[in-house]
Amino acid sequence: MFHRIRRRVKEPTEAQRRFAELHVRMQDQVPAGFGGPPAEPEHTEPVAVVDDFLPPELRVPSHDQLDGKMMPWKQPLVLDGEMAACAECGAYRDWLILSTRDQIWLRCGAGHQQQESRLDTAWFNRNSGPADATHATFEDCLRHLGY
Repeated sequence: MFHRIRRRVKEPTEAQRRFAELHVRMQDQVPAGFGGPPAEPEHTEPVAVVDDFLPPELRVPSHDQLDGKMMPWKQPLVLDGEMAACAECGAYRDWLILSTRDQIWLRCGAGHQQQESRLDTAWFNRNSGPADATHATFEDCLRHLGY
């Protein structure tokens, strides 16, 4: 059925031969300083310790220091082949998506909120961009995003 192709073993190339000869010649050689006593470290003056961390005004709070995150979502939100709509007013676009305590909430333009169990924090993190600001209150964040 299938035939093996038998190839003759070729002679080593010139480069392979030269490498083998060099390898044999260098086999018993030891680099200078190898295996001898360790060199004494040079005594230098102590270096001033510098705080290399960012100043407080440039630090970004970690996820456990925030109550939640939110992002605008202007286009319709399609989940499992179904378009998400507000349960109270029927709006289906221009959402504000909130992520807090491992839950995702949708807020329509009219201010109605509903929990969305088909979304999770991993989805939010994949689809949200970098945070451009942090706010002390929920209302401050709404004003910042234009709601």
